[in-house]
Amino acid sequence: MNRIREILEEKGLTAKDLAKILGVSPPAVSIVINGNPKQNTLEEYATALGVPIAELFEKKDYTRGTCPHCGQPITIELKKES
Repeated sequence: MNRIREILEEKGLTAKDLAKILGVSPPAVSIVINGNPKQNTLEEYATALGVPIAELFEKKDYTRGTCPHCGQPITIELKKES
């Protein structure tokens, strides 16, 4: 599942806005948002949205998991290096 719709919301854009930026029709954007687009199409969309192509895909939460020893849920705190 791609995150194009979510990124549009984050940036305050609509699918129509993205269609204008890309020079395509709104239905073409809808097909990409809801379908299985080709890699070169995703690259064009990522560029138009100003994000890396990886941002178009569902983000995995690596801060939560399960302890392999006891099976209890764990939370991992990530800190950015200075």
